[in-house]
Amino acid sequence: MSSSATAPKGGARPLLIVLSGPSGVGKDAVIGELKRRGHPLYHAITATTRPQRPGETEGVDYYFVSPARFQEMVGGRELLEWASVYGNWYGVPKRQVKEALAAGRDVIVRVDVQGATSIKALAAEAVFIFLAPSSMEELKQRLRQRATEAAADLRLRLEKAEEEMGRLPMFDYVVVNHQGQVEEAAIQIEAIITAEKCRVKQRVVEL
Repeated sequence: MSSSATAPKGGARPLLIVLSGPSGVGKDAVIGELKRRGHPLYHAITATTRPQRPGETEGVDYYFVSPARFQEMVGGRELLEWASVYGNWYGVPKRQVKEALAAGRDVIVRVDVQGATSIKALAAEAVFIFLAPSSMEELKQRLRQRATEAAADLRLRLEKAEEEMGRLPMFDYVVVNHQGQVEEAAIQIEAIITAEKCRVKQRVVEL
């Protein structure tokens, strides 16, 4: 059997990695740790209509756009996925993902579970990783410490997190991000990437 049907000449194909999980679980922290460890992932930046928070940087944390501009992006099919979350719109611009994959780079996309569901319908061959808290009580503490939501919003996020935990079967992997152990979560994701690169039948993502 020809090996060209399973693995590309010169190495493994680039991966589209979808990192998802409930709000407050630490998706940004894990991606930051992967960067710190020198992993050569292209981090696809999300566009959002929500206000910029203190300490956030345009084009690094998010692309902050107006609701009108966001709708233009939706109408122009510029987004890989989009969703309304807690009253704001979020979406991943498609062009950056396509260009990085075409250049042979692995891409990691940080989305909520609703966004992961949309990407699954479009690119089923992506690698779907669910980042989970060690417990719902720990997640509640993280959200309280973050102090960016009112009490009503906090309750809403926790209710949604319970619902999102029930969506685990649609993911390929689950990584538990224990409080204070973000390095361990990053190491597990690196191990998943290594395993995926060793697959006999390579994943092929077409957008």
